[in-house]
Formats: sequence, structure tokens, C-alpha cells
Amino acid sequence: MSNNIRIVERNFRTRFGEIDLIGYDGEYLVFFEVKYRRTKLYGAPVQAVNTGKQHVICRVADFYRMKKRIGDFEPMRFDIISIHNGKITWYKNAYDYC
Repeated sequence: MSNNIRIVERNFRTRFGEIDLIGYDGEYLVFFEVKYRRTKLYGAPVQAVNTGKQHVICRVADFYRMKKRIGDFEPMRFDIISIHNGKITWYKNAYDYC
């Protein structure tokens, strides 16, 4: 990850689901999903973040923003960190808010 990321939460859990990492990249509030796969038997790690998982993350992000009193106009994005065979790939702005 970049040196300018400031992580503020790890494994933020609610009854709706979980977000692996929450942090700031400059002015952006970033919600990270971290996926690891040992093999590609079940597809690439990034493929595991399907639309259903994206909806869960967005719902948890809404709860987090409400709990921390972060306004609707705070810039945010959703990133995926994919780990496979020791290679880390960072997909910035991987999907839109849903």
C-alpha cells in the first residue's frame, strides 16, 4: 500500500457485515476489501467481490459514516486489495457506491 494511506479502522464489524480496512488516502475516505487466494481454483481474488459483496460493503460503509458522523459529501471510494501467489494488486476505485 501507499505510504500516504492512514488506516483508521481494521475489521470494522456490524450485524450487516464487515469491512476489512478503512482509511484515508488524502481527502478520500477509503473502504478496503482484502481478498487472498492460494490458487485460482475458485477464480482470482478480485472476482470474489461480486455485486452482492459490494452491496454489503456499501451498507456497512453507510453505518460507519453514520456512526462517525461523516457527511454525505465526504469524498469516498471503494478499493480492493488482491493477494495471489505473493503478488499484491491494489484496485483503486474498484466499484461505485451502490
